[in-house]
Parts: sequence; C-alpha cells; structure tokens
Amino acid sequence: MNLIARSRPDDSLAATREAAAELLSTRTPKFSLPQPLYTDERLYALDLQEIFEKEWLFAGLTCEIPAKGNFMTLQIGDNPILIVRGNDGTVHGFHNVCRHRGSRLCAAEKGKVAKLVCPYHQWTYELDGRLLFAGDMGPDFNASDYGLKPIHVATAGGYIFISLAEQPADNSEFLAQLEHYLAPHGMDNVKVAAESHIIEEANWKLVVENNRECYHCNGSHPELMNSLLEFDDTEDVRATPAYKAQVARMRDKWDGLNAAWQLQFFGKQNRLTRTPLKEGASSMTLDGQPGCKRLMGDLTDAEMGALRILHLPNSWNHFMADHGVTFRILPLGPQQTMVTTKWLVHKDAVEGVDYDPEQLRKVWDATNLQDRRITEDNQRGINSMAYQPGPYSETFEFGVIDFVDWYSERMLSNLSDETPSLQLAQG
Repeated sequence: MNLIARSRPDDSLAATREAAAELLSTRTPKFSLPQPLYTDERLYALDLQEIFEKEWLFAGLTCEIPAKGNFMTLQIGDNPILIVRGNDGTVHGFHNVCRHRGSRLCAAEKGKVAKLVCPYHQWTYELDGRLLFAGDMGPDFNASDYGLKPIHVATAGGYIFISLAEQPADNSEFLAQLEHYLAPHGMDNVKVAAESHIIEEANWKLVVENNRECYHCNGSHPELMNSLLEFDDTEDVRATPAYKAQVARMRDKWDGLNAAWQLQFFGKQNRLTRTPLKEGASSMTLDGQPGCKRLMGDLTDAEMGALRILHLPNSWNHFMADHGVTFRILPLGPQQTMVTTKWLVHKDAVEGVDYDPEQLRKVWDATNLQDRRITEDNQRGINSMAYQPGPYSETFEFGVIDFVDWYSERMLSNLSDETPSLQLAQG
C-alpha cells in the first residue's frame, strides 16, 4: 500500500504495475483487498487494461439484435464497442471507431441500419466492417486497408460475449455447457420485457463481492428472500435436510425434462447450477408465482427452480420457467459501476396479457437498490483512513474468496506476462 501512497503523478506505468503486483502478491489470503485496489485511479486503469480488455465479457443477448443491421453499443473503459448482426446472420463485433479520424460511428445504445455510416464525414462501412465509401481520398487510396477494427465475439445460449484481447483464452467448454443448460429455456425465442440501468458509486470489485455472498441477504433483501434460497449446493455446510430432500425430488423432474442441473465450475471464473427455489415458490416474484403466463421454451411446468449462471468479471444470471434475469456490470470509474438488468420472457408473450413488466421486475428493482446502498456504504468505509482488510467468512463468503482469488491470480499472471507499453497522456 505504501508504494501507491508514495507514487507521484509522473510515475511510470512500470512502477504502477510493480506496486500492483506487490499489493496482490503480499495480500492476506481470505481477507478483503488492500485499500488502493478499491480506490486508486492508476490501479483502476490497470483493472481495465488487464481484466476488462483481456477477459471474455458478457455484452448482451442475441435477441437484442434479431435481424441484419440491428446493432448494440457499449463502453469498455475508453473503448466504444459496436456489435451488429451481419447480412448472413453472423454477429460481428468492432471497435466503434471510424478509420478516418477516429469519430464514434454509432451513438445510440441500440438501433438498426442498412450500412454503418460515420456521422462526421460519411465514411460508409458494410455490416461486416469493410469500408465501402470514403469521399475524395485520391487515386492511391485503398479502401481495403481501412476496414473497421474487429474484436472477438462468441455466442452461446442466446448470450453474446466479447473480448478485446489479441488472443483471448479458450472459453469453448463453458460456451458448450451454457448452451446445454439453457436449452430448455428456448433462448432462440425470447425477448427483453424490461431493462434497467443503475449506477453504483462503488468500485466494480465491491459490486461483484456483494453479489457473491448471501451473508447479507436476510437482513437486506426481504423481497428476494420470499423465493430465493441462499445456498444452491447440497454440499454447502448450511444446506438443511429439507433442502437436500427438495433437491432430490427436483432432480428427478429435471432429469425427466432433460434439463441439466449439475453444479459445474470452469475454474473460478464460470459457474453453472440448477437449484430449487423456496418450497411453494416457482419464480423470483413478490408472491413467488410465475410473472409470465407464457413459459419459456417448450416448458409446461412452472416449477423448474432456478438456473444460476456466473461469468466473471461482469455477469450473474437467474433463469426460471417463466422468465430469466441477466445482470451485466461495466466499470465507469475507480468508484463507479453501471449495473444493467434485463428481464427476458418468451417472445410470443403479450405485455398486459401474459405479463406486467412492473410486477415482473419488482423483486430485482428492490434488490438492486438495496445492493446499491450496501456497496456505496462499503465504498465510503473503505475510503476511510481507518480501513484495513478484514477476514471473509469461509462458511458464508466462499464465493467472495473465490472471486478475489480469481481476480488476484489473473492480475498477477497478466502483469508478469507483459512489458508495459508507453502510454502518452492525452491533452
């Protein structure tokens, strides 16, 4: 911590990386992180560079860009990103940056276009990124040299993942299992019924840490606890005999429906499991009853429990028989994080007949606001001169321990693999 405290504005990137590596390599295992990792602007910049510009990120859903020309945009640090459905149905990802003078191409969060046209000087690109038109550039200009810069895209189970890395890690095993686990929910036939964006004035890691434990749930989330069981594994020391019996009954049902349920880990980054909700509850609604009359996929039984999906560093998800809920986080600053929540239903479900968006979203709207208060208070306390790392509960906070370990391991690996490149200050 002292390395960061002593650093000056003109310190080199190499010195900051060295300080980060020392903080991570000397941290106390199973304790919260040293203060600068939650507060310092330079360490936040390293998080962007070594995590969000290198790992696979959950970006959105294929149902949001159903036809050619449909696009979505998002911002990863200083990098505007564009995802678009091509003429042949392929999902493409690009840096949302014109190759002429660097203007952002698409400003809207979502939309539909015939071609990608830069609003500045009307350079025009095909949906696959090829430059089609650049006015008055002279006889020696070669348009093929100026296509949009691509990013890596992977789709599975209706999810879109992106990576800004030159050579991202192989995630094919997780994608295959994600497709398998989501199969009963008919992800080719869903739509976004509701969406919310909230900004939490807290470091992105605190947002994830809060999600990875339910130690706080009974005291903070009355709406959520009407339906949610805080554990989802029969090997969890907190699992009761009643829960284990309930799981045994549900597994017979899941097997009969060919619905995958086994708890699977893909390192510490990804996790899949199907688990019951509380007895008498079939969905994450205020009364525990289905929020949508039209069930997902070809399901006919509303009591399917909940499929839980974790994808670090930026997503967690819940799928019931009647609807799904996806969460995406994107860092906005050292102490600011955007949380995007989307509620999914069958694409043929009729608003006002099969579902009421306000009723559908009440539980997670309340929970998101409660979590915002929790993480913002957490950040305020960490900012204090009195803060020092504290111990996690291995019984209740093992998910947080796994996340902090994953983050530390990935950061240390990436920091040791590279020679830092020169980064010029922008004037």
